[in-house]
Amino acid sequence: MSLCDLGHKMHHLWIVWTFGTLTLQVCCTGTEYDGGNILEITPESEKQVQCLQNILQSWLLDLLKPLQPEDINVKTTVHVRIPSTALQLVKEDLLHCSQSLEILTGNVKYIEEDKIDTKETRKTINEYNYTTYHPMNEIYDWINGIAKKHSQFVTQHLLGLTYESRPMQYLKISQPSENHKKIVWIDCGIHAREWIAPAFCQWFVKEIVQNYQNDQRIRKILQNLDIYVLPVLNIDGYIYSWTKERLWRKNRSQYGNGTCYGVDLNRNFNVSWCTHRSSTNCSSNSFCGSSPVSEPETRAVVEFVESRKADIVCFLTMHSYSQLILTAYGYSTGLSRNYNEIFKVAEMAASAMEKIHGTKYRAGPFSKLLYEASGTSQDWVHDLGIDFSFTFELRDNGSHKFTLPEDQIQPTCEETMAGVMTIIEYVNEKYFPNKASTTVFNCWINILIFNTFMQVSVLFF
Repeated sequence: MSLCDLGHKMHHLWIVWTFGTLTLQVCCTGTEYDGGNILEITPESEKQVQCLQNILQSWLLDLLKPLQPEDINVKTTVHVRIPSTALQLVKEDLLHCSQSLEILTGNVKYIEEDKIDTKETRKTINEYNYTTYHPMNEIYDWINGIAKKHSQFVTQHLLGLTYESRPMQYLKISQPSENHKKIVWIDCGIHAREWIAPAFCQWFVKEIVQNYQNDQRIRKILQNLDIYVLPVLNIDGYIYSWTKERLWRKNRSQYGNGTCYGVDLNRNFNVSWCTHRSSTNCSSNSFCGSSPVSEPETRAVVEFVESRKADIVCFLTMHSYSQLILTAYGYSTGLSRNYNEIFKVAEMAASAMEKIHGTKYRAGPFSKLLYEASGTSQDWVHDLGIDFSFTFELRDNGSHKFTLPEDQIQPTCEETMAGVMTIIEYVNEKYFPNKASTTVFNCWINILIFNTFMQVSVLFF
């Protein structure tokens, strides 16, 4: 029996390799997670960095973190996925770099894999479970149900069609008002494998609609701001991550006469397009497309934002993982306009998130906390003149990577809700200083902390 056959039967098999002082962890996953192997690697010398970069490039392996081999440095933690069939061959390549490669079979540890139930039927919006991941057909039903149940202030709209002609539906949360209102935009799921992001968008809408009637704070915000929520941007890719390949990242457009698929939609926006940490190779996970805004999903977002750019005051795009709140820019190491204010707001959001469950988030420019990257939605929006544009990288820091267990959905969404509400409250006060409630943020945080305390109390008393 091969290691990955054993891993398939035992759900997850972790093996620690030592490569000189280079440490690798190999996780053989079952078919639910596409049969691949995830390696965690930390190079300890420039020689090991070069060796690892050469192997990644020669094998065209799926680099999860960072996204490009050139971003690997000494002491950088690297996550890479390889096919089960290539595990032995990759090991042999590593041996060419160092004869000290050793498999420490005594350090084998089994980790039980959370099962994702894709067959559960949810009958009504009242029974919808916000602490589990949902396939796209259930999210479509949820969009219809939430708009129908709360039709007095929630409406559903068509943003556009995906490459495979699926409707991109978003929800508009709007309280009737005589005021000229501004817009907050939130999108989730631009990268297919980042399931926690769509889970948050659903959670956010749930929190707003459930608390709207009895929460004057929310009504005051909605007097001034309409909130647009796109639960899943990359619908084709999201479906593919459920049905075929759990760690799929891109959309599903065809390139190379059908020999390769998918564009990284967050490299396809028309801002310094395909110049930094993007690839013209259609097999790459960071393939930038054939031209700026070549993809129908990207184009749908661009057309909407351009048509409403005078009214959009805040743009939030939700990702995972790394626990970061990123500001512009990704394509440049230079600081964005109004950087001090934008950074202050990001730090306020990170602080609010930590207060809920103690989870630490870092705030700062995309290019400094991650890497330089061109063609991102955040940078494109910021250069349009929308200052308050942020990218959230949700839990975790790498223990589960993109397969965050379902038991972490609720705490992740609770703390993210605090961060997002912090930003919305700040924007509301900035643009409507005489109408915004100065206590919205503090009250929201206090309620979240109280609810968390009550949940813990039930467990112990």
